[in-house]
Amino acid sequence: MTLWFLFALMTAMAIFAVLWPLARVKGMLRSGSDLAVYRDQLDEIQRDRAAGQIGEVEAEAAKVEVSRRLIGAADAQAATPPPPPVATATWHRRLVAVIALVGLPLVAGGLYLKVGSPDLPGQPLSARAADVQNQSIDHLVMQVEAHLEANPEDVRGWEVIAPVYLRLGRFDEAVRARRNLLRLGGETPERQSDLGEALVGTANGVVTAEAKAAFERAVALDPQDVKGRYFLGLAAEQDGRRADAVSIWRGMVAGAPAGAAWVGFVRSELARLEGGPGPDDVAAAADLGPEQRMAMIRGMVEKLSDRLHQDGTDLEGWLRLVRSYMVLGERDKARAAAGDARHALASDPEKLRRIDELVKGLGLEG
Repeated sequence: MTLWFLFALMTAMAIFAVLWPLARVKGMLRSGSDLAVYRDQLDEIQRDRAAGQIGEVEAEAAKVEVSRRLIGAADAQAATPPPPPVATATWHRRLVAVIALVGLPLVAGGLYLKVGSPDLPGQPLSARAADVQNQSIDHLVMQVEAHLEANPEDVRGWEVIAPVYLRLGRFDEAVRARRNLLRLGGETPERQSDLGEALVGTANGVVTAEAKAAFERAVALDPQDVKGRYFLGLAAEQDGRRADAVSIWRGMVAGAPAGAAWVGFVRSELARLEGGPGPDDVAAAADLGPEQRMAMIRGMVEKLSDRLHQDGTDLEGWLRLVRSYMVLGERDKARAAAGDARHALASDPEKLRRIDELVKGLGLEG
């Protein structure tokens, strides 16, 4: 009885859902308010991303979802027919009401009695969720592609699909989408650096001449463009100009806004170039004996020390130098390096605090 009571209640709710809009005297066209809300949301996401309040991945994911809704709202508004005459609309409402009151319960009940299976166990939620997740991305891509096929000049549509192509590894299509954005929406630093990123994808991570030109254009338009500056540093490294790469990335870290999500990644790239041997060094060290290998390591540590004494603004470099001396068993040099770091960073209390924490942790006080 409980099951049939639930069915009756669900049927009543369905009838109410049909009759409620029919009870209104005048048909109403969908307004453009939804479109305005979605456009405001896209602008707000862009502002948050520029301010560093959200990361790039979160911003792109939010833009994809909001833009999908914007496209759907625009298509729905374009497809909405004009309202019928009042008399015709009233007659139609009454006919639909009768069908809802009489036909809906009969059809639902008859269909369930014929094919329903109340004793059949339900499919686990996790299995249903997995199916939806696997299908949703492909479905959304196909939906946006169909929209763009009908509306090839829609800038918002290309903004939605371009980052999705990139994350799916469809780099050639990502490049095409980025070029369309530049052509239709005009040039911005972000669009130029996004084009360069897609071009790097097509080249399996190599910053080609064409990609480098896009990054250079982005930085020319905005000297603080993060993506453009990072990839220009990567291009310098790939060209064998490691010192230029270090200079570019150190400048990024030094001028980064507080809490910028990308700083940790750039610092790790700096550590890779500054603090450890390169591929050629590793290959050479494999053929050395223990004494020669230790001499090579000492040489790299002294090279780091020389650089820091020329430009002492690199906190991570000082921390690495102190730790390196401790690993080599040269406690006095570690203590001296900490003192040099305090002198070089005297104007920055936060950096001094980190040096003091390291000194305390290594037992170098006094």
